[in-house]
Amino acid sequence: MTLTKPPEPMKPVESMGLRYDGQKLWFLDQTLLPHREEWLVAEHPSVMIEAIKMLRVRGAPLIGVAAAMSLGDFEQRGASRAELVEAGRQLASARPTAINLMHAVDRCLAARSAAEEAQAIFAEDVALCQRIGRHGAGLINDGSNVMTICNAGAIATVGIGTALGVFAAAKAQGKKFHVFVPETRPLLQGARLTTWELNRLGIPFTLICDNMMGIVLSRKKIQTVVVGADRIAKNGDFANKIGTYGLAVMARYHGVPFYVAAPHTTVDHKTLRGEDIPVETRHAGEVIGTAGLAAAEVYNPAFDVTPADLVTGWILDSGLKTKNDFLE
Repeated sequence: MTLTKPPEPMKPVESMGLRYDGQKLWFLDQTLLPHREEWLVAEHPSVMIEAIKMLRVRGAPLIGVAAAMSLGDFEQRGASRAELVEAGRQLASARPTAINLMHAVDRCLAARSAAEEAQAIFAEDVALCQRIGRHGAGLINDGSNVMTICNAGAIATVGIGTALGVFAAAKAQGKKFHVFVPETRPLLQGARLTTWELNRLGIPFTLICDNMMGIVLSRKKIQTVVVGADRIAKNGDFANKIGTYGLAVMARYHGVPFYVAAPHTTVDHKTLRGEDIPVETRHAGEVIGTAGLAAAEVYNPAFDVTPADLVTGWILDSGLKTKNDFLE
């Protein structure tokens, strides 16, 4: 008779935006940053679903790990298989663009134990970020000016980050450089989150409005642009926060190398090209804010898609890739 080993209980883990203390799953409410750091408990997958939809938990790698940990925690609380599958379905549909979310949910539901798989996904993301940072740090020159957009740092992952992970790794090598940060309208992830992280890292930065990217590229001698990604198509086209496409076009015009930093979990081999990537459209209130104009028509895509032709290289956990690697 073969005995099946029971699943191992989830062990405590911690990152800048997500932690499990052995009893409860906690997440940092990123909508309150930088003014307040408040941790909330995801006592049920429905709480995590709402947190992901409302961007309390955000960043392509992080929402994948957070969804996995939510399923693992739910399993440990005695959820049935049917309840796990339904929770996974709802988690996977919380946001449509970031493929990490779907990949993580699929892995948990296919595993013998969602809890064990969730912990493996957490540890894997930490390692992937470290490798991305190591592969990308050499692209940052000592004494240079660099630019990014949105937030692709430690609070968008459970490791050191992707684009900001490259910066963190470069700083750890002793390099001195300056980061220009577009505010990233309409929700100001650059102004609120990236500046908060850079300040914690001790990396000097300058905050600019989104419509200043062109003049900064032309006058400030930006040497390198590094951005994150929410989904990379099989041909290398990629979706990232709205404004990335325009930044890539301007970088190409000014001859500035433009790199995408992301783990392999962000690559979607089933999506052949950028035009096939679903782009999330969010509600008008994010744009209108408190300015009124209640009857105004608003178009609010959360992401745009940048063609592979505008990308100098992809900094993946497996190494620096070129367009030829995506054509193989």
